[in-house]
Amino acid sequence: MRAVVLNGTCEANKMQVSQIGMPAVKPGWVLVKVKAFGLNHAELVLRQYEADASYIKKPMVPGIECVGVIEDPSDSHFLKGEKVVALMGGMGRSFDGSYAEYALLPQSHIFSVNTTLDWTKMAAIPETFFTAHGSLFECLQLEKDDILLVHGATSALGLAAIQLAKATGCIVIGTSRKPERLDFLRDVGADYVVVDNERLNDEILGAFPNGISKVLELVGPVAIPKTSKLLKKHGIICSTGQLGGTPKDGFDVIKNIPNGVYLSSFYSNYPTQEIMDDIFKMIDEHHIVPIIGNVMTLDENGTAHELMERNQANGKIVIQMEV
Repeated sequence: MRAVVLNGTCEANKMQVSQIGMPAVKPGWVLVKVKAFGLNHAELVLRQYEADASYIKKPMVPGIECVGVIEDPSDSHFLKGEKVVALMGGMGRSFDGSYAEYALLPQSHIFSVNTTLDWTKMAAIPETFFTAHGSLFECLQLEKDDILLVHGATSALGLAAIQLAKATGCIVIGTSRKPERLDFLRDVGADYVVVDNERLNDEILGAFPNGISKVLELVGPVAIPKTSKLLKKHGIICSTGQLGGTPKDGFDVIKNIPNGVYLSSFYSNYPTQEIMDDIFKMIDEHHIVPIIGNVMTLDENGTAHELMERNQANGKIVIQMEV
């Protein structure tokens, strides 16, 4: 089968497609024919830094999510040809992931899906919307009367969070470091858009002088000392992304979290069938169309990674295996 294989860290243009053997089916694992998959920042980190670590099994087929059909159900409850999504659980790190025509995956991280979305749109959902959904509803306990700041809103995760938050009915503030992308955030659904610069807090508090109730922090711990100060007493900040990297001097919770403000985080390694059902039901009921920046082929995966490096996708990058 055709697949992308990493033997260590490399430049994006070195990610070539090669021929490797089909994985052998074993008990507890299911063979999925991959129809499409979305790219993620975690795969960028793997290629740039993490692939040389001793805990990464090499050679490795990267990819932490995919959509497709069951090719061989092994001893699972799945049926051959059943439409599924798969994500996390060690994909693309502990065992081969989705940058391939077929993926052998643990049945615990494969989920049946009932959707009318085509494969491309479906591929933009699993990891991105699962992370957005968990961050908003499990960690931030988002409700319709909330005022939510999505900090790092032009990322694929930020865009999905805006869509889910607006479906809930709350007020959403979106940020971008680039003024020319503010109209894009408005089109996605943000009620207020703000340039992410040294005046960010002044701009937001000018519009909401009593503060806001929730922050989805996607820039990372480097930004928490700033954005947590926007919160009302008993407001919640959820740190999910690390687009801005990690602080050089570490992160001191006592010094950097205001009194009466709650800090949470979301770790996306534990999807369930119930949660995936809820996500696709919400997408269907609210007619949410995932924001896709680029659709590319497996042979173009290197170019796709370059786009991800430059933050030029304007949405989820999807690799489509078949036309």
